[in-house]
Amino acid sequence: MARIRKVKTASGKTAIQVVSREGLFRRTKILKHFGSASNKTEIDNLLVLAQKFLVEQEKTMPLFPELFEPPKYDLVSRQHIKAKSGKHMFAYEFLDKYYKLNGFESLNNKLLKDLVIMRIIEPCSKLRSISLLSKYFGVVYPKNSLYLRLPLINNLKVDAEKITVNYARKNLSFDFSLVFFDVTTLYFETFKVDKDNFRKPGFSKDGKHQQPQILVSLVVTKEGYPIAADIFEGNTFEGHTIIPVILNFKNLHKITNLTIVADAGMLSQKNTQKLTEKNLNYIVGARLSSLPLKTIKEMTTTLDKREGVYFQTETPNGTLICDYSTKRASKNRFDREKQIKKAQNQINNPGKIRKLRFLKQASNSKLKYELNQKLIEKQELLDGIKGYITNLKDPNPKLIIARYKDLWHIEKSFRIAKSDLQTRPIYHHKLENIKAHILIVFVALAISKSIEIIKNNCIMNMAWITR
Repeated sequence: MARIRKVKTASGKTAIQVVSREGLFRRTKILKHFGSASNKTEIDNLLVLAQKFLVEQEKTMPLFPELFEPPKYDLVSRQHIKAKSGKHMFAYEFLDKYYKLNGFESLNNKLLKDLVIMRIIEPCSKLRSISLLSKYFGVVYPKNSLYLRLPLINNLKVDAEKITVNYARKNLSFDFSLVFFDVTTLYFETFKVDKDNFRKPGFSKDGKHQQPQILVSLVVTKEGYPIAADIFEGNTFEGHTIIPVILNFKNLHKITNLTIVADAGMLSQKNTQKLTEKNLNYIVGARLSSLPLKTIKEMTTTLDKREGVYFQTETPNGTLICDYSTKRASKNRFDREKQIKKAQNQINNPGKIRKLRFLKQASNSKLKYELNQKLIEKQELLDGIKGYITNLKDPNPKLIIARYKDLWHIEKSFRIAKSDLQTRPIYHHKLENIKAHILIVFVALAISKSIEIIKNNCIMNMAWITR
């Protein structure tokens, strides 16, 4: 298809051309060059010539013929049109289509749909969302009824999660055999703990340890498509979240074969035992620094700083598999040297001592501190080594590591939820409204991921066709 192109020349002028893209590799072909100009009037005149050329090539009547020459018969005359208002209905219709495609229309809750659409288009407070719904799309909600209807959205959580599972089974070949689990924290713009004692200060992944927060867990497919989410009190240890979430997920969908992939924060002997008792498989990151020095030395000798080699041994938590990466070793070394430098600076400048990883109390004085040489030597042995724990029988090391590395999909989903969908700041303090807010973000995330997955599949298919 022909189009007009403006190109900067070496002399600084603007060249006007009509071009098309042809052939298998879509190379640009210049159909006609109309000249170059340096001021706006001359450029506009060249553009008119180019437009006339396009009309002659297409052999169709222009929508606005007065742009090219005095018209004999105006199809549409702009001189008699005055725009009083406008609605962005294409954006609404596009997202409404994906809302239905995911299956959420069956929830039969228009407020949820409209708040989800606004969460994707322009994340903001619920009051501003209904204001923008009216401004952009002519969809009106009375302000005084918003917070009366918002808690009712909570009743849709189970059905919404069933809908995402059905979508994943139908469109993503999801069969429950593998899911990815992680948690994050969401802090509130306040220092007051609420009455229901749910928002509490705790270990914050955002570094806001003094502010009340909640924990949010997420379960996704291997593509990062969300299929379950829950919230917990802000001071809950993240390792205590995986068991109730996964068991609830297993019981809800009557699953018999399930493998959970999670990071090292979920690893504890109690958790692994509980998962095994419930006939659930797991692949989790291992905390190698807690291993005996003898095992670490054996592991280091076996791997010998070689990539593509695996160390495997049995532990109380399951089968431990380790591999080595040169790139990871470089990062480990850099991080350790940085921490040692901080610790040495504390020793050289005694005062208010902060707890640092490689700093310990001196053996000859309670008032002095020194470097923890044993810990440093232990960490040096572990440079570049990453460990994974699983209870799968006869595990394939390469496959186990590949599945664990797919955890980046859930990390990306959290980034989308926190950044693009702006899960926080949260303008609620009642628990029921907080739950409704998280469900809105969950549904918005599902729609966003489905759009992304379909787009990526189309790109891959086009790349395969053009080979």
